[in-house]
Amino acid sequence: MTRMVLRSLLMAGAVAGICGAAVAVHAQAANTMSFFITSAPKGDGANYGGLAGADAYCTSLAKAAGSAKTQWRAYLSATAVAAANGQPAQAPVDARDRIGAGPWYNAKGELVASNVDDLHSRTLTKDLLLTEKGTTNNGMGDKPNMHDILTGSDSAGRYLATGGDTTCKNWTSNSDGSAMLGHFDGRGPNANRNYTSWNSAHMSRSCSQPDLVATGGAGQLYCFAAD
Repeated sequence: MTRMVLRSLLMAGAVAGICGAAVAVHAQAANTMSFFITSAPKGDGANYGGLAGADAYCTSLAKAAGSAKTQWRAYLSATAVAAANGQPAQAPVDARDRIGAGPWYNAKGELVASNVDDLHSRTLTKDLLLTEKGTTNNGMGDKPNMHDILTGSDSAGRYLATGGDTTCKNWTSNSDGSAMLGHFDGRGPNANRNYTSWNSAHMSRSCSQPDLVATGGAGQLYCFAAD
């Protein structure tokens, strides 16, 4: 009987040790995580309340995942706004200038990119671009397809100076307008080169939640820790 009790205690200790180690690994990964795709959209189309609201959304998900980092930035560009109604003009903003210097790691501690130039020149994969929970986001071929990610950017991470709305009224519209989207999984309906781009694949149909969903997305964001 004594031997059986001792054996049970040893086994329980071993299991506790394994669980403790798993928790420690998860905590370490959460602390080193400096990039993620939002596991869920805000649900209001492309309206995040501007850049500040998008940053706050990234921060809230990172905090819920156990991140100790505080300077989270959404990978979004913004176009210039002329002075009007007593409000000052706003200069355009490039997504690449908002996210810090790197390096950036996913929720499993895997290197996503070493610096800004590396981020915009290397091939990023579905298995690397994880959510803050360490899960793989749905891509093309999954149901539902959620590979469209809001960016408002060109392939170099800069705002699009092409005229027209490319940022859903600088991330305040959930109806009219449009925004540039990236394909996080690098896949598209054909072999066109732009469909492989993680940050500049095609324009959205509009800024509404239903239209973002209809073209293979959900209104999700890329989030980077700038600290």
